[in-house]
Amino acid sequence: MDWPFPPARYIEHDRDFRKLVDELAAEPLIAVDTESNSLYAYRERVCLIQLSTRSADYIVDPLRVANVRLLGPLLADPNIEKVFHAAEYDLLCLKRDYDFTINNLFDTMIAARICGHKAIGLDKLLTQYVGVEMDKSHQRDDWGQRPLSDESLLYAQMDTHYLPLLRDKLRGELEQMDALAEARETFEEYARVQASNHQFDPDGYWRIGVAADLSRRQMAILRELYLLRENIAEERDAPPFKVFSDKGLVALAQAAPAGLHQLRGIFGMTESQIRRYGRQIVQAVERGRRGALPHPPPQPSVDPLVVERFTALRAWRKTRAEARGVESDVILSKDALWALAYRDPATVDDLNGIQGLGPWRRAEYGQEILDVLRPFHRRGKPR
Repeated sequence: MDWPFPPARYIEHDRDFRKLVDELAAEPLIAVDTESNSLYAYRERVCLIQLSTRSADYIVDPLRVANVRLLGPLLADPNIEKVFHAAEYDLLCLKRDYDFTINNLFDTMIAARICGHKAIGLDKLLTQYVGVEMDKSHQRDDWGQRPLSDESLLYAQMDTHYLPLLRDKLRGELEQMDALAEARETFEEYARVQASNHQFDPDGYWRIGVAADLSRRQMAILRELYLLRENIAEERDAPPFKVFSDKGLVALAQAAPAGLHQLRGIFGMTESQIRRYGRQIVQAVERGRRGALPHPPPQPSVDPLVVERFTALRAWRKTRAEARGVESDVILSKDALWALAYRDPATVDDLNGIQGLGPWRRAEYGQEILDVLRPFHRRGKPR
C-alpha cells in the first residue's frame, strides 16, 4: 500500500525496545496513544503502544516485548512532555496494565475544549488544523490479533503522527487566550486518574433492570441470567455484551421461558445462541423463578441542603460556561461540585484540597463559589 509518510518502526524485540527507550530519553516531547482489545476479550489489555517524536513514529508490541515497564521512567520524567488526545482511557489502561505514572501531560482534546471548540474528535481537529482526513474504518479492529494488516498499522500510526503539530497549534491558541495555566492544571488532574480494577459487580444487574422497570421476580430472573452471562464470557474470553446484550437479558427476564421452544422469538435470541446456551438459559430462568427475591442495594441518603448547594453551584457553572463559550465541565467537574456541596466551604482556605479545584480555579472562581454557597450555610456556621 502507499503510505503518506514513512511507516512506523514496529518494535517487537526486547533489544530494539531497550534501544528505543534510550533514544527517547533525549527527546523533549513524545506523543503517545494505545490500542486495546476491549471489544474482543473478557479482560482487555493494551495491545499496541504508539509513540511519535517530531521526526519519527514507533509502534511497540506489548504482546511480544517482555518488559514494557522500561517505558515507565520516560512517562514519569517531568522534563519530557507527553502528548495524548483524549488521554483518560489510555492512562487508565497504562496504569492498569503497567502501573505507569505520567507527568508533564498535554492533552489535545482537553486543550481544544478549553479553547471552546465543539468538534473535538482527533479526526475533526486534524482536518481543521492540518488538512488531513483520517480513515476511521479501523476503529473496531481486533488489536490483539497477529499479524496486523498494513492498513491497521497505518491507522494506529496516524493517531500519534500529527499530535506534536496539533499540540503546537492548540498551545498557541491557549497562550493567546491566556488559558495555558488553566489547561496545565486540568492536564495534571487527568494525569492522576486512578486505574480500574477489573472487578465484576454482582449487583450490576440492578442498573439494567431498574431502567427497564422490571418487577422483583423479573429482577430475580435477571440476576441469574446476568451471572450466567458473566460466567460464559469468562469461559469464552469474550466481552459480556458479545454473549448477550443488556436488552437481550431484559427480554429474557420478561419472557421467563420455561423451555427451549419458548426461546425462539425473544429479542436477541438467535438459533446459534439457543443451540449453545439454551439449556443454561432455561435453567437460570428457573433458578430465578424459585429463588429469593433480591433486595436493592442500599442507596446513600443525601442531605437536602447538600442537594440545594449542588443545584446552585450547577446553575452558576452553566452561566459561567455560557459566558466563556465552553462546555460546563470545563469550568468545574460534577464531582468537584458535589465535593463543594458536601464540604460547605465558608472561606477561601476551606477550598483547599478539593479534587478538581486546583490553584488556578481557586484563584479564578473561589470567591464566586463562596458567594453562591453563602445562602446555604448551616445555621451557626461562620459566614
